[in-house]
Amino acid sequence: MEENLVKRLEVAVARLEALSAGGSRGFSPEDGGDAAAVDPSILAFDDLISQCVNRVTIAGEKIGGRVLDVSKVIAEAFAVQKELLVKIKQTQKPDNAGMVEFLKPLNEVMTKASALTEGRRPDFFHHLKTGADSLAALAWIAYTGKDCGMSMPIAHVEESWQMAEFYCNKVLVEYRNKDANHVEWAKALKELYVPGLRDYVKGHYPLGPVWSATGKIASASAPAPAPVKATPPGPGAPAPPPPPPASLFSSETTQPSSSRPKEGMSAIFQEINSGKPVTSGLRKVTDDMKTKNRADRSGVVAAAEKEGRTGSPAFSKVGPPKLELQMGRKWVVENQIGRNNLVIDDCDSKQSVYIYGCKNSVLHIKGKVNNITVDKCTKMGVVFKDVVAACEIVNSSGVEVQCQGSAPTISVDNTAGCQLYLGKDALETSITTAKSSEINVLVPGSEPDGDWGEHALPQQYVHAYKDGQFVTTPVSHSGA
Repeated sequence: MEENLVKRLEVAVARLEALSAGGSRGFSPEDGGDAAAVDPSILAFDDLISQCVNRVTIAGEKIGGRVLDVSKVIAEAFAVQKELLVKIKQTQKPDNAGMVEFLKPLNEVMTKASALTEGRRPDFFHHLKTGADSLAALAWIAYTGKDCGMSMPIAHVEESWQMAEFYCNKVLVEYRNKDANHVEWAKALKELYVPGLRDYVKGHYPLGPVWSATGKIASASAPAPAPVKATPPGPGAPAPPPPPPASLFSSETTQPSSSRPKEGMSAIFQEINSGKPVTSGLRKVTDDMKTKNRADRSGVVAAAEKEGRTGSPAFSKVGPPKLELQMGRKWVVENQIGRNNLVIDDCDSKQSVYIYGCKNSVLHIKGKVNNITVDKCTKMGVVFKDVVAACEIVNSSGVEVQCQGSAPTISVDNTAGCQLYLGKDALETSITTAKSSEINVLVPGSEPDGDWGEHALPQQYVHAYKDGQFVTTPVSHSGA
């Protein structure tokens, strides 16, 4: 540690000597890079990299494999952000198109991290998911004002880490008694963002990056070439590639969930209240259209038709995916499959959230709501802040729920496999279970950075008749 500090001081002194030697001739564009490199905010970011990022890399080297790969991508992302911070001090604030081009290097590194988690579920998936999701915290640098659609930089870093912490806790729980290297890696990654990056942003850029007032103007890349007349492909020519995915920092703003067109029952009530005759589009049923008068509708089932029905596989109809606010009071999340970035952010304490038929997805509820219900979901993750009434889990399997704030009651009914993560403010939560199995509750340790404690709720009971009444106690298994 002392050797690294001495080396950094020597580099800083050398830069200051070079600047003082060229002070008489004034600053040139080439000198701007050296001046920005010795800026206190840049030196502080160097400290963050040398102390926190290197700790994550060293822990990843002990594990190796895919964990080392994602650790190197994290280090690369922080190095790219340092380069962007230096450029900000030499560049005027760009427009939306220029901002997209300016942030392109950071976006490419984030895409590289996300690619590690795609395809067939890889080894150390929770490590990869934690690292990839955590890089969203670096997008604080894109904050341009209160109307840009982002949270303030400090809040953005904290919210982004909360999304990644869902998988980080899985790593801590899985390896806390198996391998200390994995626990060290997870703790180092957490300290990199909270308090590391959060405190850095709080100390130097609490209101966002400060662009140069006299620097060069950042603009988008070279204009697109003139369109070329399309020619039909030959008989052996391959089909053109699909269009690239949209950038994470695209200038086109996404439409908020509360302003989307109404669907389902909301659209029906809107049409009824519009005053138009609702039966104007119905067709009149004539006699020949009635079932009793149709020759092809009889009670006799042909043998071939019967065999065809019994031989066909079972088919379950799944409705379209939904994420919408109905009647202004109820958020409906239905039939979401393989979606790990579902977010409800525009909510209040009078609204409820109903999650139905979702699979292999993660929903983050930002804000206080009245009630949360998880119904008929498989391998579903739910992260929420505060609940006024209760969080209910029914008819589900493999569900994981994390409460970051407070919840008076959590109810688990007819569910097989449920992990409950309770924060410090939720330790007084009342948990009710019925017809459920494999329920584990994880609570924080006594120390701030300690391991989470896991507690299994009993699912077997002994009922004994004593003193004129039945006394129920959980079954205790004693080893030899």
